[in-house]
Amino acid sequence: MNILFIGGGNMAAAIIGGLIAKGWPAASLCAVDVVPAALEVLRRRYGIRTAGDGAAEALRADCVVLAVKPQQLREVARGLAPSADDRLVLSIAAGIRSADLARWLGGKARVVRAMPNTPALVGAGISGLFAMPGVSAGDRSRAESVLSAVGETFWVEDEAALDAVTAVSGSGPAYVFYLIEALEQAARELGLPQDSARRSALATFAGAVKLATSDGSDPATLRARVTSKGGTTERAIALLDAAGVKAAMVKAVQGARLRAAEMGDELGRDGNGG
Repeated sequence: MNILFIGGGNMAAAIIGGLIAKGWPAASLCAVDVVPAALEVLRRRYGIRTAGDGAAEALRADCVVLAVKPQQLREVARGLAPSADDRLVLSIAAGIRSADLARWLGGKARVVRAMPNTPALVGAGISGLFAMPGVSAGDRSRAESVLSAVGETFWVEDEAALDAVTAVSGSGPAYVFYLIEALEQAARELGLPQDSARRSALATFAGAVKLATSDGSDPATLRARVTSKGGTTERAIALLDAAGVKAAMVKAVQGARLRAAEMGDELGRDGNGG
């Protein structure tokens, strides 16, 4: 399968690197970007082809990956429309709904929409995918093979569920970083040196995730095992509960989901009707 990447930024580079690492031939990959320096990095690092004309390259591709900013996608898609007939198009642009994208592409492209997250940059991402009606099982498999190069994948059958994916795993790394910030700050305020505070916070999160993944128990059970009656952890959890931290986290994710839906409305609005 020949794959064309429109956009050569961090996420495109991560996917390209993941594909190469899994044995994908560099000759089957091509990237187009308006920033020459980005293309030079991709050529030098991965040995793939680069080009300046996305529409012309799309004619040679079996799959086109749209990895541009959401605000740029309408213009990019309309420019590709004459070349996108009956091609698999995989969009990783947040917020743009598949029906709007398909319309901008001329209505004939086979569109799959995906929501990856930034841990894909280190091969540890997770991506939710949605396929428009009529996308074949073979195309679903091809789209999944692209995203699985940088982590786990799963499918949703209702496109609205991608708004929840965006709120949970798309934005989720920021929530984790926020909590790491807080734990590191607490460590410093309790007298630990900067380096030890940072290492302690990072190792605690990494170790807890590894334990949760390998153990298989639900998080509440794992937490209970660490929370001895009358101990330090019980005191800390009680204070977190009193402050409504869990409820605030749930509310924050709900707010992110609502914003994802709003972005879909806003970014697709000007394209309605053609």
